[in-house]
Amino acid sequence: MKILVIGGSYFFGRVFVMLAAKEHDVTVLNRGTYSVAQLGAKQITGDRKDAAVWRTVTDDYDCVVDFCAYEKGDIARVLENMPGKIGQYIFISTVDVYERGRGGLKGEDTPLEARILPGEAGAYIAGKVALEREVREECGRRGIDVTVLRPAILYGPLNYAPRESVYIRLLARNHVLPRITDATGSFQFVYVKDAARAVLKCLRNPRACGQAYNLCGEEILTYDAFFRELGRASDAEAQEISLTAREAEDKGLPLPFPVTEAETELYSNEKGKEQLGLSYVDIAEGMERTYRAFRDI
Repeated sequence: MKILVIGGSYFFGRVFVMLAAKEHDVTVLNRGTYSVAQLGAKQITGDRKDAAVWRTVTDDYDCVVDFCAYEKGDIARVLENMPGKIGQYIFISTVDVYERGRGGLKGEDTPLEARILPGEAGAYIAGKVALEREVREECGRRGIDVTVLRPAILYGPLNYAPRESVYIRLLARNHVLPRITDATGSFQFVYVKDAARAVLKCLRNPRACGQAYNLCGEEILTYDAFFRELGRASDAEAQEISLTAREAEDKGLPLPFPVTEAETELYSNEKGKEQLGLSYVDIAEGMERTYRAFRDI
């Protein structure tokens, strides 16, 4: 299968390219910060915001997998300017697109957030919501099949975001793990390789066409559970340091997951398991793999 990946240099996209290039003809279009040649993929260097770049992409592709569309117009620009044919467009969105405050496990039929929420997070969510509409409208006009994937909090080797790696560094170097005494929030992870395999399962899959899927592991975590799993994954004795959320922030420790119950939003993964046969590594195994990868670095 011939696949065009937009993005693909970093974390989720890079892991997908590593897997996909073993069995498919993969081309990656990105700004060229990191080479993908060693992954077995071809590379086109350019900025996706530049319409002229897309006019040079003349091949036909069975599937486009878009990891880095964030603002309204990002997908329309691709489709309006690429001269070649596309069979399927897979858009990587986020579970954050769902309407806030509805309670329970949100399935793929939950309404999307219509409000413009404050800050950078609000702009990110608004962009993904707009792009979900855009990909369906633009592909619908052109007869291109669409699949939308909505991952929860991604973790695993190669994660450049200041999430689990920050705490692995504390544990490996200083043998310290915090305990956030006033954290009541809950959240869900998805191991990056599981998310990449989910993309592979969607490639030209008739069952995935016109569908959206949540990608999230089986466990619902808290900060205490997260630190407990990280401690178990470690080969080091750790001293526990109790901090409030405010004290942690004052010390420069990131709190990248929901801290309060009011911030908690949870999601169902049943549709993907039933329709596509998706499966998820348990948090103990995923965290052990992640710890080993970052510890060695």
